Amino acid sequence: MVLKESDTELEAGDPAPDFELEGADGETHALDEFADNEALLVVFTCNHCPYAKAKFDLLNELADEYDDVAVVGINPNDAEEYPDDSLEKMREYVEDGTIRYDAYLRDESQAVARAYGAVCTPDPFLFAWSDADEEFQLVYQGRLDDALNPDDEPTRFQIREAIDAVVADESVDIEWKPSQGCSIKWTDD
Repeated sequence: MVLKESDTELEAGDPAPDFELEGADGETHALDEFADNEALLVVFTCNHCPYAKAKFDLLNELADEYDDVAVVGINPNDAEEYPDDSLEKMREYVEDGTIRYDAYLRDESQAVARAYGAVCTPDPFLFAWSDADEEFQLVYQGRLDDALNPDDEPTRFQIREAIDAVVADESVDIEWKPSQGCSIKWTDD
């Protein structure tokens, strides 16, 4: 397991890169279907990484708690080398309730992960909807919370602070510290 820290090329205010991906629910999901939400939390994640698994409950809670925030998990890992990250396993996690996000999507080509500049799992990107520009714009990219190891108990939830600011129509004033987790398992590595 290689531990990575995110270092995205997206900057505050950048639009969310478009996507259209197959979901664990058997449907295809695209960025524009979430446009009726105030915010969109895109998290590059997977089934097998202990860092990603440690955040399943938090992401499920966020999806449950915030009516105007869509939580979308995207799994870009090489499923040939890591069978636990296959679409079939993703479906099992959704069906048994382990994952209850608004959508859990498979980035088979890894093009979406590359467009976002994702490097680890979990790697979260929070976007706020801009009525003026009619697009989601990046307001926060960084840690979900301050628990850097899977067994640590978090004392601060940066992602909640960021979401609360967006929902309150305030600017997100949180330092972007790199998220930390397993490296994305690229097919060409």
